Amino acid sequence: MAALREDDLDAALALGLLDLPHCASCREDCNAMLVAASQARQFALAARDRHRARALRLARIQSEREAARRPAPVNRLAPDPALPAAAADALARALARVKSRRG
Repeated sequence: MAALREDDLDAALALGLLDLPHCASCREDCNAMLVAASQARQFALAARDRHRARALRLARIQSEREAARRPAPVNRLAPDPALPAAAADALARALARVKSRRG
């Protein structure tokens, strides 16, 4: 209670504010203040955790969106693929027809 009266939350937490907010030797109003302070701090810590989780989630979503917008890397070292066999055959037939019409 002394740490709370001095508004020293760090000391109150170190002394076990979150662990045991009930003092057997204190009056009811004193214990009520301890319980209220403990609950307020637990609420604040939970809110901080939710805020951090949300910030991480938003950063992950932003990163995923940026990655989706980037074009795929081009492998300039790989040779251009040759025509598939069916396409090569179709091209050869078309060229043969053109040559036969001319000649």
